[in-house]
This record gives sequence, structure tokens and C-alpha cells, in this order.
Amino acid sequence: MAIVEAPPRTAQRAPLPSGRDTAIDFLRALCVVGVVLLHAIMVGVTVVDGSPLFANASDGTAWIAPMSWMLQVMPLFFIIGGFAGFLAHRRQRQRGGTACGFVAARVHRLLRPAVLVIGFAGTALAMLSLAGVPAELVAVAGFRYGQPLWFLGVFLLCQALLPLLASAHDRAPKTTLATLAAASLAVDGLRALTGVDGLGFLNLAFVWLALQQIGFFLADGTIARLSRRCRALVGGVALTALVATFAGGVYSPDLIANINPPTGALLLVGVAHVMAVSLLRARIERFSRRPGPAAFSTFVNRRTMTIYLWHMPVLLCMAGLSAAAAVTSGIALAEPSSMAWWLSRPLWLATALSLTALVSVALTRFETRSSPSPTNSPRRVLGAVAVGLTAVVLLLVAGTTALTAAAAVCGMLWALRLACRSHESASGESVAHLVRVT
Repeated sequence: MAIVEAPPRTAQRAPLPSGRDTAIDFLRALCVVGVVLLHAIMVGVTVVDGSPLFANASDGTAWIAPMSWMLQVMPLFFIIGGFAGFLAHRRQRQRGGTACGFVAARVHRLLRPAVLVIGFAGTALAMLSLAGVPAELVAVAGFRYGQPLWFLGVFLLCQALLPLLASAHDRAPKTTLATLAAASLAVDGLRALTGVDGLGFLNLAFVWLALQQIGFFLADGTIARLSRRCRALVGGVALTALVATFAGGVYSPDLIANINPPTGALLLVGVAHVMAVSLLRARIERFSRRPGPAAFSTFVNRRTMTIYLWHMPVLLCMAGLSAAAAVTSGIALAEPSSMAWWLSRPLWLATALSLTALVSVALTRFETRSSPSPTNSPRRVLGAVAVGLTAVVLLLVAGTTALTAAAAVCGMLWALRLACRSHESASGESVAHLVRVT
């Protein structure tokens, strides 16, 4: 006989909102577009001595810092991910679902569209090499492609740990968030004291998990129950503290630099963002229900992962075609940050958004089709997450090549298989049903 735990008191006190939250959906869509725009503006292509040169157009520039304040949306994206995941987890729990089933479904949602794009990238890199493209250019293309994949690995980790952290939030919400935030600041301090920048990559877990945890407070109504004055004060203090850390040299005023590796500055950005969202939420919701914003939100949210995963291949193709056209025609490309370059950016950005949208429409089915029944086996779910994370880390650490892409695709396919319900024994199923969402 299956044992079903009673929902915690927190869940009973906070009824679930009915229907989708259009304001949050709209903000998520804006975040996705913000990521595409940020990466597009950072693409730099020039031709030197008849050979194309690909570089980060923002390196060493003064404009990237203020630009990053407008387009660094990742803290808000993880907060929204925590908001949506917390509510989805609670709904599944109330229906008698398991933590294993929740995580297995997340594995499918994240890795299934990734298999296709990584396979495409590996094939494209192999074809470039066979076509005689210099190995240095192929390596640069692989490196640029792989950079945004950190999000896939970190978001998979955050979603895999969400049931555990949601349970901790139900029991001790403030303590759980404080522990994660303190751990992230401790990593920053240790990194500064030792001078070992590699230590900062521990915050790939602590910073993003803390931001996801803030999303739980938005989801359960804790933030909304604060007075408007209190929320404005908290947001103002976070923003003031952020500026103070810039002035004191603790963190870089370039918020892009604070993402690799992540720093505590992103926590302050997240707090400022969530307080602003809470204060403006009614207005955002009214606006999001208008036909235009609603259509935009629906389009993006239906294919969020597809847009994120495919926008970099689109940008690389645009850069490659621009360089090839310049070499063939002899027409010089504008130097990054020059007046001519800035005048060409609106067309460049509009093209990037349009092509990414077209590609995402063609490939939406890989993200939105129904997933197979998720497994309820803790062992299989743990294996799926571990294998999926290993595949992403391989691309980030070893670089994206035809070989590593093939290995990553095989790993992700294995992870997807592990996350499916198999022909488990009756006793195995009985044990799995005892593992209710905790």
C-alpha cells in the first residue's frame, strides 16, 4: 500500500494561483530575448590580411558595463525558474506525484532539444574541417558555440535539486536562503584571498541556487505580503550595496564579468529585480494581457529552450557568412565599436532575432512534444542527471569539437533513456511510490 505524506503547512496556507501567471510569462520571454540581444551585440567580425577574425566585440570597451546593466537578465531568469518550478512541484505533489517523476520530466524538457542542436554543431564543425577551413577558425567557432551551454548544465542542476530545496523552504525558508547566499559570499572571499580564480566556479551552484530559492519566496506570496514601502526599501538597499561594491572594487561594474565565474553581485541584482517585479507586477500583468504582448509571450515561452540553444548557431552562421562575403567582395567590415559598426547594429540585431525565431518555429516540436512516462526510480533519475551534467561539462571543459559533440549527444541520449519509465519490477515500483515529493 502506497504511503502518501500530507502536504506541509506552508502549502496549505498558500493556495495555488489559478491559470498561468501572464506577468511572469511575459518577463520570462523578455529575459530570453535579452539573452539573444546581448550575445548578438557581442559578436565581432573583421577581416585581417584576407582572413576572417572572430572576437568578442565588447572586450576592452567602455560601453559593455552600462549595456550589461540593461541586458544581464540571468538573475531574474533563475528567479522566474524557481517561481515556476516551485509551483509545478507543488501541483505535482498535490496530485500524488513523486520527486523522481518531477526531475525526470525536467531532464526530458531540457536535454531533448539539446541533443539536436549539439548534434548539428558537431556535424557543422566536422564539415568545416573537411572543407579546409583553418583549424583555428573551427576551434573559435566551437568555443563560441559552447560558451552559453553553461546555462543548460546549471539549470539542469538547479531543477534536479528543486524538490529537495523546496522541502527545505517549507521547513526553514530564511535559513535555507541565507545558507546558500553565505556560501556564495564565502566562495567570493576565498577566491579573493587566495587569488585562485578557479574557486569561483563553485558559485555555479551556490549563486544560481540562491537565486532560484528567491523565486520560491515570490511563488509562495512571501514577498507580496511585505508592504510596498518595505519592498522598495529592500530593492533600494540592494541596488545601493551593488553600486558600493563597484566603487570599492569588490565586484566589476560589468555584470557580464560577474557571470564567469558567478559572484555575489548577481544576488544583489536578483534582489533588486525581484523587488521591482513585485512592485510593478499588477501593471506588468495588465500590459501582458494585451494582444501584442500576449502573442509575444506565448510565442517565446512555447519554445524557450529552442530559442536559447539555437541562437548561438544562428549568430555564428551570420558571422561566418559576413566574413565570407567580405573576403569575396573585398569590402571591409566595420571595426567593432566604430560609428559605422553601431549604425549597422539595428539591422544586425533585427536579423539575429528574426532568423532565431524562424529556426525555433521549425524546431519547436522537439521541445513541445509529449515526453514519455518519467521513471519513479531514484537510481535511474540520479543517473540521468549525472550523465546529462557530465555531457554538458565535457563540452565546456574539453571544448566543443566534432568528437566531444558526438560524445555529448550519446551521453544525453543515455540520460533521456534513464529518465524514462522502464519495465521495473513490482517491488521496485512499490519502493518508488514510497518516495513521495519531500
